[in-house]
Amino acid sequence: MTPPSPTLWILTLIAGAGLCQAQTGDALKLWYRQPAATWNEALPVGNGRLAAMVFGNPRREHLQFNEDTVWSGEKRDRGNPEAPNAVPEIRRLLQEGHPAEAQRLADQAMISTPRALPVYQTLGDLWLDFDVEPDPGSYRRELDLDRGVATVQFTAQGVRYLREFFVSAPRHAIIVRFSADKPGSIAFRATINRPADATSQASSGHLILTGQALSKANNGERGGVRFRAEVNAQSQGGRIQSAEDRLDITGADAVTLTIVAATDYRERDLAGACKRDLAAAAGPFDILLREHIADHQRFFRRVRLQLPIDSTARALPTDERLQRMQRGGTDEDLLALYFQYGRYLLIASSRPGSMAANLQGKWNDSLSPPWGSKYTININAEMNYWLAEATNLSELHEPLFDLLENGRQDGRRVARFYYGAGGFVLHHNTDLWGDAVPIDGARWGIWPMGAAWLSLHLAEHYDYTLDRAFLAGRAYPIMKEAAQFFLDYLVPDGKGHLVTGPSTSPENEYELPSGERAVLTMGPTMDTEILQEFFGKFLEASETLGIDAEFRTRVRTARDKLLPLQIGKFGQIQEWPEDYQEVEPGHRHISQLFALFPGNQITPRTTPELARAARTTLERRLANGGGHTGWSRAWIIAFWARLADGEQAYQNLLSLLSKSTLPNLFDNHPPFQIDGNFGATAAVVEMLVQSHAGEVELLPALPRAWPQGQVTGLKVRGGLELDLAWSDGLPVAATLKPTVDGLHSLRSPSGAPIVSVRNGDRTMTLPPDTSTLRLDLRADQVYQVTFGRPSPKPGN
Repeated sequence: MTPPSPTLWILTLIAGAGLCQAQTGDALKLWYRQPAATWNEALPVGNGRLAAMVFGNPRREHLQFNEDTVWSGEKRDRGNPEAPNAVPEIRRLLQEGHPAEAQRLADQAMISTPRALPVYQTLGDLWLDFDVEPDPGSYRRELDLDRGVATVQFTAQGVRYLREFFVSAPRHAIIVRFSADKPGSIAFRATINRPADATSQASSGHLILTGQALSKANNGERGGVRFRAEVNAQSQGGRIQSAEDRLDITGADAVTLTIVAATDYRERDLAGACKRDLAAAAGPFDILLREHIADHQRFFRRVRLQLPIDSTARALPTDERLQRMQRGGTDEDLLALYFQYGRYLLIASSRPGSMAANLQGKWNDSLSPPWGSKYTININAEMNYWLAEATNLSELHEPLFDLLENGRQDGRRVARFYYGAGGFVLHHNTDLWGDAVPIDGARWGIWPMGAAWLSLHLAEHYDYTLDRAFLAGRAYPIMKEAAQFFLDYLVPDGKGHLVTGPSTSPENEYELPSGERAVLTMGPTMDTEILQEFFGKFLEASETLGIDAEFRTRVRTARDKLLPLQIGKFGQIQEWPEDYQEVEPGHRHISQLFALFPGNQITPRTTPELARAARTTLERRLANGGGHTGWSRAWIIAFWARLADGEQAYQNLLSLLSKSTLPNLFDNHPPFQIDGNFGATAAVVEMLVQSHAGEVELLPALPRAWPQGQVTGLKVRGGLELDLAWSDGLPVAATLKPTVDGLHSLRSPSGAPIVSVRNGDRTMTLPPDTSTLRLDLRADQVYQVTFGRPSPKPGN
């Protein structure tokens, strides 16, 4: 029996396109038959700096909006004056086996004053009151991910109404358009307000909101960012009248509202800044819309994902599709939509020049949001950006680098004052001003690894782009300064190793044989894993640039003295240097598996024993209720993908959608946190392609539920863009598009030998059953790779 030719397999995939239709049109829309009744049903739009939630109520439209620097508090010294004397004593207590006593001292002497950081707050609410009632069955509310536009459409008394919402990055403004197919049909009353600490007024077709982001709980905070928002109304026909605090629009054919905002974090003259941005956003609506769509699509359209579809499911509104999954159904096309939704949310919440995406991206309706909607850097902020490089949104990574840079000044002060160390340190949270102190309490805040983990994102950006200028000019100086801190901070454990401490395995608690419980420890496994990864990346950077040989030797010596990974009594990766009993075996953090993902110290092929222990760790966590928060479940999907278990990755992806996803597809901690959205998108990439172990591995964790599909535009490490099509669970064709010259190793899954590689007129035919291939690729050329099927067995 002769195996089919590669060309035949490609044609088979195309012929089966009905099972895997292109992700266009309605496939890239969230849509609903009713307005949002709650914030968790509203639809998000944004441009990185400005963001809004669209409710879509025909009678009373509500637009809740944000600006990314509206934070309570101020820049100040938050250091605890007792810290310098307390740290050596806390270390002594931990080393002598008195963790609870050490933790009590740390809670008193190391936590910041005041104990909490400032918080990110809502800017305000725009209310638009209409006198319309939709005809039954005519209403549709949607968010078009491909265009970056939310719309509301309905018919009322024979008039077709359309509302359009988007946030323009080129014009720095929120744009809202109301139109109808009958002249003179647009009439509404517009008001603007905020839950507290603001005043509003109307003047000459404008609504103006001014105020200050004061701390609702106070907690010893002073100050707060001052802000100003303006809404300008322009109508076609009709009349606009300004009352004391509202605008009355009557008899218009169409109305465009332009919303801008400024704070004293960025601007000195807030009124002047708003005037400038309103002038920049002036112009015909159609031009603004086209410009916005083009700007959005230059990011969004870089990646396409096609998975099998159920045409019945695709015809349903998004909330009903989600409900089907919550009842135990499957919907692969909804998973593809969810994947793209993660990319959409990063485009809308992280642009060059904006603040980094925080715990809620940029969408927050509270003055006192959960966890302050801050930057939690013991996983959550990093998880927000796991997808940036792999899903071809590399430029959107920049605000995270800015966040790290912003923390260096306070991080240097805290490193010196708390630990007598050089370099800089960040603990488990930071904010608008780059605060570096430990906050909240010892069980959360005493974790000094934030700068190291964030610095790995600098290395990741270089690994994907091979941008030497970035490495030399931006990444390396920060990485060296972070490394300097740890050279000074690490202490001997008395057994020949260097350990961190006082520290935690984020936010988990252990129990000693005596029954004593604590979180604080010396040398938790995650710290060691992060430092192994970080020191390794620093050494690579130093060698690549050919600088700092002496410093490099010091870093290598310290890395060689770090604790090795250990396997505990249950066959699990130990979470602490000693095999302590976990107080909460199903804890949401699975920090000891950092080395599996996002790190690469554990892989099934290179460290099989540790990979088996990682699997045991996951199984124990899940058996004890782990994955109960959305972001934790997203992390678990990535773990299973790295263990090459596509079925477990898939089942946990289903669990994320069915148990931890809100009607608007926001991730549910609960409450809403955006990291699960971002983390799940990154995890899906890991199911389809991996490039962390020195080779590009295709379909390493493909589930049976995705027998055919196609993805285009993914990035892999080494400056390479990848398109991939598969059928019957095996690759059919791949396209490689290098952005720089370089060597790449390609690994195909068992059963799909690499048959040939074509570059222009040249075709390289490979020996039968070739499963791995090393290629020397040239920048800006295109290489077509085809795959076959296994050779027939004798007698077949």
